[in-house]
Amino acid sequence: MERFPSDMRNLLIALAATTMATPVMAQDTTAAAPELTFERVFASPSLNGPTPRQAKLSPDGRYLTVLRNREDERERYDLWAFDRETGEWSMLVDSEALGTGRELSEDERMQRERARVGNLRGIISYQWTPDGTGLLVPLDGDLYLARIGGEVVRLTDTEESELNPSLSDDGGYVSFVRDRRLWVGEVGAEAQPITPAEADTIRWGEAEFVAQEEMSRLTGYWWSPDDSRVVVQRTDESPVGIVTRAAIGATGTEVYDQRYPVAGSDNAIVQLFVMDPDGGNSVEVDLGDETDIYLARVDWAPDGSAIYVQRQNREQTVLDMLRVDPATGESEVFFTENAAVEDYWINLSDNYKFLDDGRLIWWSERDGFGHLYLLGNDGWQQLTEGEWVVTKLAGVDQDAGRVFFQGTRDDVLEQHVYSLDLALPGEVQRLTEPGFTYGASMDGSGQTMLISRSNDDTPPQIYIADQSGQRVAWVEENALDADHPYAPFVASHRPTQYGTIEAEDGTPLYWEMVTPEMEPGQRYPVYFYHYGGPGPQIVNRGWNGALRQAIVDRGYIWFALDNRGSNNRGVAFEQPIYRAMGGVEVRDQAAGTAFLQTLDFVDPEMIAIDGWSYGGYMTLKRLQAEPGVYAAGISGAPVTRWELYDTHYTERYMGTPQADGAAYEASSAIPNATGISDPLLIIHGMADDNVVFENATEIISVMQENNVPFEMMLYPGYTHRVSGEQISPHRYNTVFNFLERNGIVPPSDEASEED
Repeated sequence: MERFPSDMRNLLIALAATTMATPVMAQDTTAAAPELTFERVFASPSLNGPTPRQAKLSPDGRYLTVLRNREDERERYDLWAFDRETGEWSMLVDSEALGTGRELSEDERMQRERARVGNLRGIISYQWTPDGTGLLVPLDGDLYLARIGGEVVRLTDTEESELNPSLSDDGGYVSFVRDRRLWVGEVGAEAQPITPAEADTIRWGEAEFVAQEEMSRLTGYWWSPDDSRVVVQRTDESPVGIVTRAAIGATGTEVYDQRYPVAGSDNAIVQLFVMDPDGGNSVEVDLGDETDIYLARVDWAPDGSAIYVQRQNREQTVLDMLRVDPATGESEVFFTENAAVEDYWINLSDNYKFLDDGRLIWWSERDGFGHLYLLGNDGWQQLTEGEWVVTKLAGVDQDAGRVFFQGTRDDVLEQHVYSLDLALPGEVQRLTEPGFTYGASMDGSGQTMLISRSNDDTPPQIYIADQSGQRVAWVEENALDADHPYAPFVASHRPTQYGTIEAEDGTPLYWEMVTPEMEPGQRYPVYFYHYGGPGPQIVNRGWNGALRQAIVDRGYIWFALDNRGSNNRGVAFEQPIYRAMGGVEVRDQAAGTAFLQTLDFVDPEMIAIDGWSYGGYMTLKRLQAEPGVYAAGISGAPVTRWELYDTHYTERYMGTPQADGAAYEASSAIPNATGISDPLLIIHGMADDNVVFENATEIISVMQENNVPFEMMLYPGYTHRVSGEQISPHRYNTVFNFLERNGIVPPSDEASEED
């Protein structure tokens, strides 16, 4: 049976060989575009246009606030407010004028890395006061209170960083973590520690490493709705093994003894205590007899009558929702969520909400796809269903009984915003127009939406919408007009094509491709980008930035494919990776390679693969699985042996090395490293605290000791995030210089070299 029907292949050839008959954007594209260099891709102003972050509505709905990046410094953010009554924007906090430039503590730097904001400067977060008169603003390790009228009051001034700052729910207190203790003070008064000073291995009010890195839980304390009590996490890191991490910098090396729980090793011991704002009347929460658990989520009931704690077993196959008495700490199991099928795991989620009447909206994969359910007095009721997934619970209008959410009901590559009536759950209404992929969030009462949208040809736009999805006002129209930073490059902007191929079991796998303007009869090299690991969906119809356009401008075909194991396709699509990392996803990506080799405009001898983190691991496994197929591979920050990676992530898919040693051996990139015969470039940050540098040194050593040639580029002082206005161009210039040295060049370059 022919794997790729000839009519499909011919259509792709025709599409790829044809230039755009009409401009993809509303402006004159007749003039030749300047060269889109990697230097310009990462320079300021951003070619994406303004990219505001953390858009929030004030409690009374009058003001919209955002963190807005600067034109001359794309990674520095200031706090701005839009007055919906006057229609005027104003800067509330100028991060450069107010900031001290004080160096952040190691704890705060690492927290930022785990929150994926380590590259940002200025203001990275803020919080409205409940009365809507001001905002709590962390900046350079200290705290400020910014008033709407323009006054800014400094709340702390210390050499130490104030971690996890927060206003209490009712607005009476400011709290933060300093020196491993939780500090609390009335707003405007000096804060005091409310937890004891203990050993260096004891931390209060902080999420442990795996919670921050793998569970999307970045805090370790939670205020009650009326400010009368606070739940505080106590973490004992003494059982956790130490990884001596040498943060190798340009002019020196700092050595850190990092508590890092590698797969199969002991985790931190986590406890919860409920106490008054001054630390008094403390009671311990009963989390059960088993201490080898994960504390996934903590929430207060809307009326403060109970605390709800999500407790996950070490195997991540069972999640108990505990209902806790705040006065005594006594707990009972409210309900239990089990893995949807055998040989699967529970994906944690923030897509749930406790309603004022005691009911719960809950996200679950129990029917094989991620859907919303309602738990009430009559038990469970399924709210959404079908072979698609809910990707986010955006908000709830409790008075009207209406739920708003994001999902893939219309197109797995194009998320939309939907709503449904709790009384009529089967009647789902799409609120957004086709042609874009969307994201949404709402105010606490579910009245107003903040919607972001983009597509292949439209940079991200943000607007305020009503409950019907109708736009009320632009927050950032980001129109791609003549003044837009990307405008000079529109003439060379190339469209993205999409399609599917079949995996070995017949499952459709989505791919995307961007081709340069091609000459008939010519064959072109392919830059085949992959991630491959559980989680991120790479192929989608959203704006993907200028990087891939810069690669295409150089004469390369951009190609990417989502293999089994990635999300937003349901349990059956993710499950094959269970106890088999480095197997099924490698074969799926190989199917992508086989597809490319059938295309008349692809040079089958010039397919290069590149990936970062799990993608770096994939490069190594693909080169090992198919020697001689790839012209070159780039492996960025790869995990090379899963025994070196953390417990919560690795054991979710692989079990433990003790119980599943054969799976770990098969997944390792080390045993077959000496069989890599194609050109290989290894890249790694030398201060990486996530995929620790030992992953690189181990495979580097094995290949050197066996006289296997390869190249490497190491970045002193950089963590898992090797990026910045100068470093990012260096990284990509290094990659493409490597490809060119190995003869992986477009036809015109090839011809000029022969001349």
